[in-house]
Formats: sequence, C-alpha cells, structure tokens
Amino acid sequence: MEDRYSKNERHRTNTTNRQYYNFDIFNTVVDMFGDRFSEVSTELLKNIAALSPRDSFSQFNVSDLLKLSELYAQDFSHMERIALEKQLKMYYLIVRQDERFADLSGIAELARLLVETKKHATYPLVYRLLKLALVLLVATATVERCFSAMKIVKLDLRSKIGDEFLNVTMICTIGHNCKR
Repeated sequence: MEDRYSKNERHRTNTTNRQYYNFDIFNTVVDMFGDRFSEVSTELLKNIAALSPRDSFSQFNVSDLLKLSELYAQDFSHMERIALEKQLKMYYLIVRQDERFADLSGIAELARLLVETKKHATYPLVYRLLKLALVLLVATATVERCFSAMKIVKLDLRSKIGDEFLNVTMICTIGHNCKR
C-alpha cells in the first residue's frame, strides 16, 4: 500500500496506493452521492463521529456531542444536558489516560469496554448518548431497507391498489425483507 500508485508501470505518480484509495476513490464515491445526505444527516453523522475512540479520541468534541444530545430532546432534559457537559469533560480526561481505551476501533467496542470497566455507571449520560448513537445507526439502516421493500410493492403499475390492501402487503413484504 505504500508503493507509488500507477495505472500502469510507465506512469508512476507521487501518490501512494494508500493515498489514492483512501482519498481519491473515497471522495469520488462520496461526490457521486451528491445531495443524497441532507444537511441534518451530515450534521448528525459529524456529531456521532465525535464519540469515536479512534486515534486516542482525536475526533472528540464536547460541543458536537452537546448538539447531538439536543437532537434527542426527549431523552435529555435541559438539566441533563448541563450535567452531560461536565460528564463529557471528565470522561474525556479519564478515558484518554486509561490504556485499555487506547486501541479501540469504533463506538461499539467503546460501549462494550465502558460496561466492562463499569465506567458506564460513572458517566451514565455519556453512556446514554453512546447507546442512542449506536441505535440510530442500526435503526436508520432498518428504515432504509423497509423503504426499499415498499418501493418494490408500490410500483407505478400497482399504484391503484387500495390502502388496506397496500398496508397488508407492506407488512408482509417488510417483515420478510427486514428479517434478512
């Protein structure tokens, strides 16, 4: 991966294979999505990324995490958001110093280790935010699959079917497709 990237042997570049695949290809694919992700979705993903333990919590950002808690207004009261800010600052200091948290690759591993070390009880609001972020990622994928199933059932040719029949058909189709 550290070799110089080339389309063929005669045209070597100053770009490594790793740079080419990590940056050039990734950006091309993201650009192909265009406006697929709304501003809200992009902001949400950015806020969730602030929980990432990668590179010694290099993405950690208290203000992004507080914005994430504001999106979950039913799960965090105003007073809990104030307490969350204090918990986040203490949590960051503690986990950065703990070697067990040094080489985690994602938020699922982080959640597991918080429970194993019982830090989830010390920082319950941080842990709640982490759980909500994990659930959101799974729920979003499930909803996307269900809408894909709905597109299969509700084709232009079938657009004349009644609501009751459509509801029954959707329940059967979504139930079958979402269990895969």
